[in-house]
Amino acid sequence: MMIWVIIIGMAIVTVIPRIIPAFIVDLIQFPDWMNKWLQAIPYAALGALIFPGIMTVVPEKPYIGVIAGVVAIALSWLRIHVILVVLSAILTVFLLTI
Repeated sequence: MMIWVIIIGMAIVTVIPRIIPAFIVDLIQFPDWMNKWLQAIPYAALGALIFPGIMTVVPEKPYIGVIAGVVAIALSWLRIHVILVVLSAILTVFLLTI
C-alpha cells in the first residue's frame, strides 16, 4: 500500500511543475525580445544534447565525431533532407574508423 502512495506522490510532484507553466504562459504577454529568447531555447537544448555525443562517438579519437558533425552541419546548411544528413554523418564516422 505504501508503494502506491509513493508512486502517486511522485507522479503529482512531477506533473505539477509541467502543468502550471502551461497555464501561466497563456495568461502572460511577454515582450518581443523575450519571445525571441524563448524561441531559441529548443536549439540550445538540442545543441547541449548533441555535442557531448559528437565528442564521444569514438572516445580515443574525438576528432572523428567533430568531422562527422561538420559534415552534418554542411549538409544541413545545403538543406539536404534530415535522413540523408544523419546517414551521411554515420557513414563519415564509419569510413573514418576503418
